[in-house]
Formats: sequence, structure tokens, C-alpha cells
Amino acid sequence: MPAVIAPPAPFPNLPRPFEGYQLAMPNSPAAAKIVRDFVGTLLRTGAHSALADDARLCVSEVVANVYCHTSSQLVRVEVTVDRYQVAFHVTDDGPGPLPGPPERPDGEGGRGLLVVDGLATSWGSSTRQANTRRTNTVWFVLTPPGRDTESGTAPATADA
Repeated sequence: MPAVIAPPAPFPNLPRPFEGYQLAMPNSPAAAKIVRDFVGTLLRTGAHSALADDARLCVSEVVANVYCHTSSQLVRVEVTVDRYQVAFHVTDDGPGPLPGPPERPDGEGGRGLLVVDGLATSWGSSTRQANTRRTNTVWFVLTPPGRDTESGTAPATADA
């Protein structure tokens, strides 16, 4: 008799209904454009079309940081959409440090997290260690104008 595998329990802190999308790609110079186009198409065809431009900009900045600052082979993007917000998780396998709070740099570059900090309702980063594999995740939440979520709390993910 074949084994039966039950799906995981629903996430208690994520309002229903919600939709989850995942995209994994090689960590390359083209990754930011690929994810930017994916997120733009996803949001423009749904209930959060007003967030599409901000989402494209933020996710592009975070994915570009993975390319510029890690040696990760893959970059994974998870998007969770519900009626109140859109949450993004960008994960890499890089052993490097997590990004710190954004500062106002004087030179070229280094403004990506300032953009995310200015546009997102909340954002943060985390590291997960499983055996010899370490992953870094930068997450952020966008909400439509006039609707805020509780600031400073990380959204639920499929692997949390």
C-alpha cells in the first residue's frame, strides 16, 4: 500500500484566503529582471495592482543584493498574497552576513535597502541553519495605501 502524505497544517497567523508563489533561479545578473517581471505580472493581474511598481522595485533591489554580495548559486523568491498585503521573501545560500539597517551612503550604490525601508510597511532579515546548509532571507511586506499591518513582525512562510 502506498504511503499517504498529509499536507502541513495551515498557518495560524496568515489570513485566508491567500495565495503563495515561488520562483527559484540561478544567481546571475539576469535574476533581478526575471523576478521583477514575475512580480509585476503577478500583481498587475490581481487585487494588488497598485503595489506592482513598488514591489518590482523592492524585490529587484533585494535580488540584486544577492548577486552583488553573496556567492550563492541560487536565489529563491516567495510571494504570499492575501487581501490585506503582499509579503516577499528572498532567500540565498550565501554564508555572508545579513544586511544591517540602512544608512545614507555618500557614494555610488548601497541604497537598495533604503528603498525597501522607505516603501515597505515592514522588513527584516533572518538566517536559518540546517545541518551544513545556511540560508539568509530578506523579507518585506507591502500594503495598499491607507492600510498598515503591525510593523516589525515577520510574515508567515511556507517553510516557517
